[in-house]
Amino acid sequence: MRPPLASLVVLLLVVAALTVIGLDGIHTGGIPQAALDGEQRIAADTALSMRTAIQAEASTVRRTAHAYPATSTSTPTTALKALTSARKAALGRALLDARTGKLLATGGKTVPLSGVDARTASGHGEIPPRLVTSGGTRQLLYFARVTLPAQQDDPDQDQYQAPSRTERQWLLVVSEALPALTAYGDGRTAEVLDASGSVLTTAVHGKAAPAVAHSGLPAAAARAAHGSGSDTDASGSLLGPTTGSRRPVAGWAQVASATGPGETDDLGLVVLTSRAVPATTTAADYSRFALEAAGALAVVALLLGLVLYLSVQRPLLRLYLSAGRLARGANGSEPTARAELSRPVPVHGFGELARIGRALDALRRQLLGESGPQELPARRGPGYRALAVVGVVVVACWSVPMVFLLNRADIATAVPAPVLADQQARTEIATQRIQQSLDQSYTDLSAAAASLPGKSRAAQTDVLRQSLADHKQYRSLYLLDRSGDITLRVGGTPLRTLVHVPGGAGITNVNTSGRIPVIAAYAQVRAGKGKAQAAGVVLFGEIDVKVLNSILPRPKLGSVWVTDRDDKVLAASVGYRAFQSLPDSGLTRLVRATQGAPGTTGTATSAVHDMSSGPSVDAAAPLAQSGPTARLGWHVVTAEPAAGLQIPAVQAEQRTMLAGILGLAVGAACLGWLHVVVVRPLRAVAVLAERLAGGDRRTVLHPVNHDEIGSVTRRLELVRQALTERDRAARSGHAAGPSRSLRENTLHR
Repeated sequence: MRPPLASLVVLLLVVAALTVIGLDGIHTGGIPQAALDGEQRIAADTALSMRTAIQAEASTVRRTAHAYPATSTSTPTTALKALTSARKAALGRALLDARTGKLLATGGKTVPLSGVDARTASGHGEIPPRLVTSGGTRQLLYFARVTLPAQQDDPDQDQYQAPSRTERQWLLVVSEALPALTAYGDGRTAEVLDASGSVLTTAVHGKAAPAVAHSGLPAAAARAAHGSGSDTDASGSLLGPTTGSRRPVAGWAQVASATGPGETDDLGLVVLTSRAVPATTTAADYSRFALEAAGALAVVALLLGLVLYLSVQRPLLRLYLSAGRLARGANGSEPTARAELSRPVPVHGFGELARIGRALDALRRQLLGESGPQELPARRGPGYRALAVVGVVVVACWSVPMVFLLNRADIATAVPAPVLADQQARTEIATQRIQQSLDQSYTDLSAAAASLPGKSRAAQTDVLRQSLADHKQYRSLYLLDRSGDITLRVGGTPLRTLVHVPGGAGITNVNTSGRIPVIAAYAQVRAGKGKAQAAGVVLFGEIDVKVLNSILPRPKLGSVWVTDRDDKVLAASVGYRAFQSLPDSGLTRLVRATQGAPGTTGTATSAVHDMSSGPSVDAAAPLAQSGPTARLGWHVVTAEPAAGLQIPAVQAEQRTMLAGILGLAVGAACLGWLHVVVVRPLRAVAVLAERLAGGDRRTVLHPVNHDEIGSVTRRLELVRQALTERDRAARSGHAAGPSRSLRENTLHR
């Protein structure tokens, strides 16, 4: 019985120690850790948006080059014009001979080609973008190969020698400025740095000073990024010098691939975001509470251990010795038996142990012949089961207030304002990623629609198949005629349920019910080059909703949903049913709070809600009502449990609750263990001992446990055998003790 008692005391003391360790490390004051973590994630989200924009631009340049219908008569000048005429963002453009590196044609501003060896690009691998300096400004160079039909290598070679034909390659180089950078959140600055820490571009939202003025934050961010080594998508946070009651909090992140080698890894770009945050002046220290709570639990553990030792363990050990003495007296020789049986059996403790002690003393008198079988009084008073229950209640008196009452966080004030603002900013960045994806889908579809006029049905099918292969976001591409019938389709079966032929171009939703939301990009198809649009001929591209779902998840952003104008879910980072409502009415109210005046975009907003799972930091932002997504009325909604953020008040509540749960679990488990291995066997032995004292000589006592209680049971069996042998001898007229062989066999058992 010692293991459950020792475990109860030791484990409760361990819980007390964990309470001190867990709560003593929580301190408020200065800048909350959640604000530092939030700024780091904002920088990482901004870097992801920039990386996506660079990769999308590089892919567009390559697809344009690969789709160029080069012929053997194509000239560099006409090819360069055709390849870049639609690229409004291009600053300069050049076409090189990929075999010799010779400059063939140029356009726009001079392209800085120093260090660009076109001959090394004559292989088959893609050439990643490169960061260069031109006119004192940094630009990105995008590369793409243009393959021309094979021509005869040397027209003047021997007429008897078979002419050799070789494939020619040109290298297209396009210089562009860095993608536009956007800062989200009032007072926030976003900057792009190169490997040396120089600021390449800056964006400011509201009244904010660039991080350049913040005592070397750009240089510190560049050093931290350089020290991250092979971790290409590394990020971190920094603190600037305090100015008055505010202090700059900065986050940095590399513009590099998050899944291994990527096109932006060699650029050395780092995104730095910063925002002045008010420093907390009121500090809260939970160390005193931790010591008081741990001390109370330690007292409870020691008192419980002492009570159980005095009331259970020590009386049971004494009963064990008394049962051994009684067994020796029942099976020993006459002088020894008289000596062992002459001393009364002391009755220790209460409940089951007292009942067994009284039964043993009655059996002792029967062995001496002083009395016969006698019925013992019925059990009265509480037993050891009640003691175990009281022990659980005592532990619960400490645990229940820890779980439900102490250190409860006020959701209205627990979440610092900077953390709430960071959630809103990250939601706006998530909205930008959705906007980027939908805009790119529309751009790709428009390019495909522009290449369809004047082609045969077979050629149009080839164009759509190539577009479907190049753009993985589409699940199906098809043409609608003026009556809404599909005249040409590639890919999966269309899921649309709304049969209509819209005018113009953009993004739309072509179903309002069903298992899968159907989001599609559409563009009008002209009847022929230079001709007006063919009435009712529209190219539709159904976007795989899994693509949108994959864009939404971000670390510590929580659950993310995309909703339509009726607040029904179209895409989400977690499991959902199409067109279901948001999981909480507070989120729906938050979405409606973003809506501005009729015809306006609306503004992002955030709030803290008390959900069934606990406090949640939520935000909602409208999708921009411009470009192909105009008039959609969609929103992006996020909900991050406050428990996942390092907010001191929430951490204190969590750890206090955890300590209470652990204490209650340990107390219930150890006292339940004591009930199973001690209390319940004692109750069974008490019943058997009272029956034996009452004259039941037929019930054989089999020990179940190999412990103190099992030993008491075995010795009671020896007493039963001795009394049975004596009764049999008395009936036969012989006053003889039990046979030696029976005693030896019983002892052996």
